[in-house]
This record gives sequence, C-alpha cells and structure tokens, in this order.
Amino acid sequence: MNEFISRNIITLMIKHRELVLQFIKRELITKYKGSFLGRFWSVITPLMMLTIYTYVFSVIFKGKWDFAVTNSKQEFAITLFCGMLVYSVFSECVTKAPTLITSNPNYVKKVVFPLEILPVSLLGSAIVNFLIGLCILLVGKIIFLGGISWTLLYLPLVLLPLILLSLGLAYIFSSLGVFLRDLEHSINIIVQALYMLTPIFYPVTAVPAELRGILYINPMTGIVENVRNVVVWGIQPNFANLGIQMIVSLIILFVGYWWFLRTRKGFADVL
Repeated sequence: MNEFISRNIITLMIKHRELVLQFIKRELITKYKGSFLGRFWSVITPLMMLTIYTYVFSVIFKGKWDFAVTNSKQEFAITLFCGMLVYSVFSECVTKAPTLITSNPNYVKKVVFPLEILPVSLLGSAIVNFLIGLCILLVGKIIFLGGISWTLLYLPLVLLPLILLSLGLAYIFSSLGVFLRDLEHSINIIVQALYMLTPIFYPVTAVPAELRGILYINPMTGIVENVRNVVVWGIQPNFANLGIQMIVSLIILFVGYWWFLRTRKGFADVL
C-alpha cells in the first residue's frame, strides 16, 4: 500500500510528463509507419466504416434515433459516428493492453524505468485519435445539423468515466497479458461482442424492455449515451448515470493500478 501511495498516477504523470508525451508520439507514429498515407488512415478508416454502417443500418434496416430531428441519413451517420468514436478509445486501450508489456521487454529489465506510464501512453494515443475524429464530427454537425450546442461544454465531464475505465482495464490486462498469452485473443472476442451490445448502431429503445437491463450491465452503454446527448442532441447528461459510471470507473482504475504495481515485479522473470 505504501508503494501504491508513493507511486500514485497523478504524481507519476507529473514527474514523467515528457516521457509520456514521447511515448504517445511514438505510438502514433508506429501505428502507420511505412504506409503511404500515414496518419491520414486515422481519418480514412473511420469514414469508410461509417459509410458502410450508415448504409446497412439506415438504408437496409431503416434504423432511427429517438432524438433525431431530421431523420436524414446525414443525421444518422453523425449519431452513429459519435458512438463509434467513443467506443474506439475503449477498444484501442483494451485490445492492445495484453501485449503492451510483452512487446517492450527491454523496458521491463530496466529497474529505473516507470512501466506504469505505458498504459497511460496507450490511452493518450487513443485520445488523440478520438480528438481527430471529433473534429470531423463537429464539422459534419455544423454542415448538416446547423451548429453546435452549448452542451458540448459537458464533454470533458462525460468522457472522464471512459478515460478512467479504459486506463484501469489497460493496467489489468497489460499485467495479465504477461502471464496469460492467450488473453489477447479472448479480449478481442469480448470487445467485439461488447461492440454489438453497446447502442452504437441502434437506440436503447429498440431493445425489448425485458432485455434492456442486460444492455446497461455494459458500462459503455451509459457512456456512449451521455456523450451522444451532449455532442449530437444538445441534451444535458444523465447525472445519475454519470455518477454511477464515475464510481465504477474509479474503482476499476484503483484495482487495476494496484494490481499492476503488485505484479510488475514478476514481469522480468516471465519475459
């Protein structure tokens, strides 16, 4: 516990902020290193997926959103894109975490290197990609829906549970990934399943009432809905849900960071 207190995340980030920024930059560069279009793929990929999903769910399945104003394909696409952006932060952190330590064995063997910054750097890279997509989303909203609501000011608040949750799970899975090499494959399956169980392509009201409770067990459901409320529909967040999300995310972060510190001493023996 003394180690946990002395190496708390905030103190660690302040002390190693330059190193964290360097690792975030490295993560962003490495992802598209050697490709002709480079960083443009971070824009092209979500736009291509958005086009496909919009056609499938708005044209073929005739999907509609509860708070839609125009029911146009453009509004459907913007609403869908918002959910995709939020989930991409969670997905990128969780799916890459199991190999985060094993892919950096040199840092494990350096006693003075703060391994705790690796999950933070992974989260930072995901947030940068999110911000790029958010700029595209806001431009689309201005063009097709006539402007941005003041509720956008709530965005940092409703994103905080996502950040805490993603970082906490990144600590847990990056540690477990050292000892359980099959974790990477099982996590990918779980993340894909949660993708479909999160109201990204459909509103919660499209799910039968008796099954909605299952949907809300997924922590990403409330997070996606709150972000969508403040960014797309100009509605204040559900503060009751936000409070629950914050508490759960803080607990997961606390447990994840504690577990990481407790197990990190055994990394070198395995690697």
